[in-house]
Amino acid sequence: MIKIFGIGLIAYLLFIIQRRLYEKLWQKHLRISVKFATGHIFEGDQGELKEVIENRKRLPLSMLKVKFKTDRHLIFNNDRGSRTTDQYYRNDVFRIGGGERVTRTLKFTGGKRGYYTIDEISLVASDLFFLGQMVTDQPVKTELYVYPKPYYSNRLRQSFVQLNGEMLTRRHLLEDPFEYRGIREYQPYDDMRSINWKATAKTGDFKVNQRNYTSLKSVRIFFNIQDDNILKKEDAVEMSLRIVVSLCLFFLQQGMQVSCYGNGVDVQTHQPVSIDGKSSEGQMDFIYRTLARIDTSQQTANFVETFEEKLLQEAKGAFTCFVAPNQYDDFTELLKEYEGTGNPFTWFYPMSGGQEPEFPPQLQKRIEVINFDV
Repeated sequence: MIKIFGIGLIAYLLFIIQRRLYEKLWQKHLRISVKFATGHIFEGDQGELKEVIENRKRLPLSMLKVKFKTDRHLIFNNDRGSRTTDQYYRNDVFRIGGGERVTRTLKFTGGKRGYYTIDEISLVASDLFFLGQMVTDQPVKTELYVYPKPYYSNRLRQSFVQLNGEMLTRRHLLEDPFEYRGIREYQPYDDMRSINWKATAKTGDFKVNQRNYTSLKSVRIFFNIQDDNILKKEDAVEMSLRIVVSLCLFFLQQGMQVSCYGNGVDVQTHQPVSIDGKSSEGQMDFIYRTLARIDTSQQTANFVETFEEKLLQEAKGAFTCFVAPNQYDDFTELLKEYEGTGNPFTWFYPMSGGQEPEFPPQLQKRIEVINFDV
C-alpha cells in the first residue's frame, strides 16, 4: 500500500513539475512565422502562405496550435482545420520536437482584388499529458496585394487602336524614326511595320521596336465607381478597375505620362485615388497597388465634388479617359460640360449582358460600351 502511494506521489510530483516546466518554458526560443510567399498576385492566380515553426530548445511540444484569420476572398485549397464565415479562420496543429523546425505551405487562390493582411496569430500549447493548455497571442505583419487583372476583349482592343489613331491625329504624337528606345512584346494595337523581325526570329515571339517621341504627351484616366442602386453592380464595378489597369498599361507602353484619379476609397489613406502623372517604370506597380487597396464596401466620394476642378482646369495638352458603369445625372452633366470645352475624351462604359442603356445624345459619340458577358 505504501509502495503504491509512493508511486502515485512520485507520478503526481512529476506531473506538477512538467506542468510548471511547460508553463515557464514553452514559449522560450519558440519562433513562429506566418508569411505570404510573395507580395502580390493577380486575381484568379495561385499564391502560397508559409507557416514556419522553430523550437530552438530541447523541450518538445507535443501539441502546438497556430490560429489566425484572414479575408474569406483568399480561397485556400486545404480546408482541414479551417472554417469560413465573414472571415477565413485557420487552426493548424503541429507536433514539434526539441531543436526541430517545421514548415507548412498553404496554397490559395486570389478570389478577388484586394489588400489582405494577417496581423495576429494565436498559439495554444499543451503539456506532455494534454491536461492543460497555455495560450498567447503574437503580433505578425504580412500583407498581400491581389491586383486587378487587366481585361482585354476584341471590342476593347479595337477601342485601343482607335484611341491610338485619334491621339496621333489630334495631338501630333509622332514617333521619331531616328530615336531608338528599345524592344518590347508585340501588342494587338501595334502597327505591323514596327515589328522587329530579327528579334522575333530569335525569340519566337513577336517583338516591336520602341522609339522616342518628338513630343511626350500625357493621359488622364478618371473612374467613377459610385453604385447607389438597390441591386448592386459589383461585377461592373470590378470590371471598371480592370479596364483602368488595361488603359494604364496601354498608354505607359506608348511612353506617355499617365495619371489616374477615381472616387474609390483607399483603405490605407482613407482618401479617393489620386495618382499624379508619370511615365516611369514604377508607375504601373504604384497604380496596381493603389487600385488593389480600394474598398468597394465603403461609400465612394462624390466624383463631381472631388474632381471637377482638376478635370476642367488641367485639361490642356492631355487626352482623358473616363471609366464608369453608371450615368448619374451630376456625372453626365459634368461630361457634357467637358465636351463643350473641345478637349478629346472617351468614356468606357462596362456592362453585363442586357440591352445597352440610352445615353445623352451629346455624349453618344464619346462612349465605348464594353459588354463583358458577350
